[in-house]
Amino acid sequence: MQKNNMNSGSDGCSETIDLNNDAEGGVLYIVATPIGNLKDITLRALDVLAAVDWVAAEDTRHSKRLLQHYALHKPMLSLHDHNEMDRRHELLQKLKRGEKGALISDAGTPLISDPGYHLVNLLRQEGIRVVPIPGASAFVSALCAAGLPTDRFAFEGFLPAKKNKRLLALEALCNEPRTLVFYESPHRLLDSLASFQAAFGDDKQMVVAKEITKQFEQFQRGTVSEILQYFNAHPSKVRGEFVLMVKGDSANDSEKSKSELGEKIDSAILVLLKQGLPVKQIAEIVSQWQDVKKKAVYERTLTLKSI
Repeated sequence: MQKNNMNSGSDGCSETIDLNNDAEGGVLYIVATPIGNLKDITLRALDVLAAVDWVAAEDTRHSKRLLQHYALHKPMLSLHDHNEMDRRHELLQKLKRGEKGALISDAGTPLISDPGYHLVNLLRQEGIRVVPIPGASAFVSALCAAGLPTDRFAFEGFLPAKKNKRLLALEALCNEPRTLVFYESPHRLLDSLASFQAAFGDDKQMVVAKEITKQFEQFQRGTVSEILQYFNAHPSKVRGEFVLMVKGDSANDSEKSKSELGEKIDSAILVLLKQGLPVKQIAEIVSQWQDVKKKAVYERTLTLKSI
């Protein structure tokens, strides 16, 4: 195998990055940072962070530790949910003056469930160059090691904090054939898992990953019911940031659900609809009565209600 010549420049690579030659005018680099293990930062990311004029970060105190670890000393600016709309104009003016800046997140790839969208959107509108510097991403790292289908998946980010809105969001995904991926914080983990159980049923297959790339990295696999029982029984494990992954509905699952619903169940649903019961309550009553999937009854009730 021929060894890559990093100095040749034939493929656009070089050992170091000279930002003065990278572009005329200002450039914002979107730099991915490690999600736990500091060694996961890329060589290109270090080159960029060493060469830019300033670094914008969600939490400057947290991000300063990363820069100090690699002996990088740069002016830092905060950019978070509460100041992005105003701060973006300040950063735009800096870039218009020809400055080079980097946007980083607390961990992982910026803008993925993190601030930065409004800034990047404005810069694109103003014709300022935006350059991605790829690297770690928590949900990609979790998904590739979870053992769930990865050919198609849907990243949903953080679920709504309020119970009713969270349940509605999950119920809208009941028939999703793709693997579903969510982020969750430790103080909402158990509540979210309970909502998964209510929306998807006890037997839905899922994987919960935590502390990815860190010393106590963990992948917990099982049904929704098993996962909820595990974390209820092990409160010390409800720490760190979580990636929740749920297996999508297969064609076989859908066919099985349809076969479970016969005329007897339809008749019961219609009687309960005439009594004015909510769809969710009807699904709970009928699924327990006939020992069938609550999700299947829920979908059938919605169909009969619309007729």
